[in-house]
Amino acid sequence: MASLKDVARMANVSLMTVSRALNSPERVKPETLARVQEAILHLNYVPDLSAKQIRSVGTKNKTIGVLALDTVTTPFSVEITLSIEETARAHGWNSFVVNMFSDDNPDDIVDLLLAHRPGGIIFTTMGLREVHVPPKLLMYPCVLANCENKGEPVACYIPDDEQGQYTAVQALLAAGYRRPICLHLPINHLATSRRRKGLERACREASIDPDKLEHCYMQFGDEHYRDIPDILLAHIHQGIPQFDSVICGNDRIAFMVYQTLLAKGISIPQDIGVIGYDNLVGIGNLFLPPLSTVQLPHYEIGRLSTLHIIKDDDRKERVLVDSPWLSRESF
Repeated sequence: MASLKDVARMANVSLMTVSRALNSPERVKPETLARVQEAILHLNYVPDLSAKQIRSVGTKNKTIGVLALDTVTTPFSVEITLSIEETARAHGWNSFVVNMFSDDNPDDIVDLLLAHRPGGIIFTTMGLREVHVPPKLLMYPCVLANCENKGEPVACYIPDDEQGQYTAVQALLAAGYRRPICLHLPINHLATSRRRKGLERACREASIDPDKLEHCYMQFGDEHYRDIPDILLAHIHQGIPQFDSVICGNDRIAFMVYQTLLAKGISIPQDIGVIGYDNLVGIGNLFLPPLSTVQLPHYEIGRLSTLHIIKDDDRKERVLVDSPWLSRESF
């Protein structure tokens, strides 16, 4: 990575002039400022905002930079970012978060994060997804939390969605339910296909052909949660459900299912069993009856990702993190 000296050398000016160009450009002659700025662009120089801190603690900056893509806009972000901070502090490290939203310029946000010269980087996203990790980040120890890289292998920690769904459906079928309707997340979500694999495995073990079940996929976009009642009602004829249970793609779908069934006088779990997924923060136990669901392991993902940086782990493999089954009273 280019240094201040490299910029000064290319622009043929002193270090003091480069510093002044960065911090007080109005004090630099226009032609000199132009040369410095051209050198900065050519060398892809990122100002070092934490050089003083690095000098005070040695060559290893014990700070983790968290690049959060849409993450802090969701309740789950609390689990990931809290886990990162608590784990870092417990090992004598610090952490900071830089948020990146869909309309941000990724290069600008990455430069902002790198300006603090972190000792390692955790790239995290809202919802399991594939990302393009900016090459600049890979010059540092880097790990992905709740996402996977589309390019070269990068260490990542993600939920074990297939096993989580398998465990949930296995419990439902073991309780005697045989005709579930499956209300999936959008078909293009990474988690959707993996969870369906788990569902199919549990069904086949119970001698149920999963292809003969009713599978409905939600459209992309939060506004389509309002489509769930009509989808469910299409499978209720003259007040009688054509299913004995509902496998929900997440707890928000389960919330719509609860409202729809209860409004029709259909009792949970006496008439219909329901299972969710995610264990939506602060909500699962507020369902009446409490919703049986799968815990997305965001806290554990944050902890393991942080330890990956602290331990200077150089492995670049994908790690599946256990998603625990939470048995409650909805079936």
